[in-house]
Amino acid sequence: MRSSLHFRETSVSRAVASTVASGVLAVVALATFSGCVQPLTIAPSDAGRVLANRTVTAPNPGLPGPLAVRRLYYGSGKDTRRPEYRDSVTYRTGTVDASAFARTEPANAKARKKYWGFDNTAFPLNARVWYPEGDGPFPLVLVVHGNHNMREFSDPGYQWLGELLASRGFILASIDENFLNGNLRGENDARGWMLLKHLEVFRALNDSAGKPLFGRIDMKRIALMGHSRGGEAVAIAGAFNRLSHYPDDATVRFNFNFDIKALVAIAPVDGQYKPAEQPTPVSDYNYLVIHGSHDGDVSSFMGLTQYNRFRFTRAGPEFKSAIWMHRANHGQWNTVWNNKDNGTYSVRALQLKALVEGEEQRRFGRVVIGGFLEAALNGRTEYQAIFRDHRAAGDWLPPEMYITRYADARTQWLATFEEDVDVTTGTAPGVRIQADSVSVWKENDSPARARASTFRSNLATIGWNNTALGKDTTAVRWPARVSVSVPDSLRRAWQISGTSTLMLTIGSTDQKPGARKLPRDTTKRDSTARDSTKQSAAKRPDVPKPKTPSKDTVAPDLTVELEDGSGRIARLPLSTFGPVRMPIESYIYRRKGRDKRQFPMLAEPVMHTFVAPLAAFTATGSGFDPASLRTIRLVFDRKKVGAITLDDIGISR
Repeated sequence: MRSSLHFRETSVSRAVASTVASGVLAVVALATFSGCVQPLTIAPSDAGRVLANRTVTAPNPGLPGPLAVRRLYYGSGKDTRRPEYRDSVTYRTGTVDASAFARTEPANAKARKKYWGFDNTAFPLNARVWYPEGDGPFPLVLVVHGNHNMREFSDPGYQWLGELLASRGFILASIDENFLNGNLRGENDARGWMLLKHLEVFRALNDSAGKPLFGRIDMKRIALMGHSRGGEAVAIAGAFNRLSHYPDDATVRFNFNFDIKALVAIAPVDGQYKPAEQPTPVSDYNYLVIHGSHDGDVSSFMGLTQYNRFRFTRAGPEFKSAIWMHRANHGQWNTVWNNKDNGTYSVRALQLKALVEGEEQRRFGRVVIGGFLEAALNGRTEYQAIFRDHRAAGDWLPPEMYITRYADARTQWLATFEEDVDVTTGTAPGVRIQADSVSVWKENDSPARARASTFRSNLATIGWNNTALGKDTTAVRWPARVSVSVPDSLRRAWQISGTSTLMLTIGSTDQKPGARKLPRDTTKRDSTARDSTKQSAAKRPDVPKPKTPSKDTVAPDLTVELEDGSGRIARLPLSTFGPVRMPIESYIYRRKGRDKRQFPMLAEPVMHTFVAPLAAFTATGSGFDPASLRTIRLVFDRKKVGAITLDDIGISR
């Protein structure tokens, strides 16, 4: 259902946050009180339909568990600005010299030392810890904030996570790095390094009799979690954890090697620190990144660049997932920051009335972070279904729209479009890609919402127009299609069977390609031949004139067609395996026209991973045999004209 509600500005704040009676939030238009303020526009939600059928039967990981929650502080015991780390510490820690990582200009350093009482040669190790009552040992999770006003302390803002996780049998420590906030730049390596120094604190707390938490910490089940700049810091910490030397100064030695199993990035930045001038390489951890459509600080899903770089070098239980949440912002993941992205700037610049309620945003965080940690640290693989297909969580999630990406260490890739510039070859040996009757077929870098930015991952763009050529508009046209071959050698080596799963990462676009072009003959090279071709084509009535692409409004559903070695074919709509939508536009600014000036695209082009079990194709009754899978086809027969982006075609077990 679609509805349009009109309110005065003074009465809209609560109304925008609630859904209409059908449970679907439609476009909400706010009466313009000034010529410079644009109407409040929120994309219609399909949550009532998409989230209607939860399939996970395990307990909701976002609800409190049965364990009583305890809390303690550790720190220097002499912090002049933080009384909890001066007067309330259960365990006193030393300081660390971070001068190799946190560099400041002399004037700035003097002012900061005056405020804090210490400089970068004596950073304290402060944290507030929530832990379960009981003997344990319990998995350990560290969370670290990002950049904010250094006088408005950020570490208390994750109490919502601490209380949840401790009740469910995890130890969570919120790390104080407020002394790295404010007017510092290029300090994210210090943020990551500090996390690893805190793990050394927990190792001491666990190993020494008489210390708090002695024997209660499972140091073989560790996760690092970070928000904003802290979200980049956890990837840096994951990289530093396995290095013997600091990449930017090899005279600084590392000796960490902790059993970190998982990394969680919440609305992270990326690339503020580059080890040896390279994007941070991370591999072989479980990895989750989440981001909101209405983030007024990190306004593009920058965490996808780290997600795309993330590699699995060995077969194992690890997986990675990226989840985009409609109407979530940057600050509401932290109750200190709340809805004021970029500080007081948000009040006059950002469309705060478009945001989901803060508690609903954190409800989403509880479910996905709780489920991810249960799967990654406790081996509860039933929760992994949430990340393969978020519809599996159903009514656990707030009634908003989500886009998800997924891959795991057991996935074998047929095509990732990263290996060369040949559109006809796949990633695995012998894989061939063919396109038939398409209007657009090319490889290109994946664009991001931010201007002149990309997600640093190649993909294929495919457009089709199944309208008839020439004057005969009644002719039945062969629908456009793209085929990916599965060589016999790969099928045997990968042991493809009825328990295998097809992975397809697909994005929608609003482009409407023109009618099909006749195949080009590029074998004629002399100028006479080229001129005569142009001349004859101009006179031929069956050659359509190029049309200017226009925006589309119909979602690009298509048919996924699998063919086996005996020629038996099974077909299912792509929408069987996840929501197929048009791009979701987000307006985050109050000023009229600001979004269009700020961003090349009003919709962040985040692609969705469709996870299609081969058993579903077997169940169609076509006789299709997954063990002899020969060809995967995308048949564009459910929409006459459209375009998609295609990436990461693989087979998982």
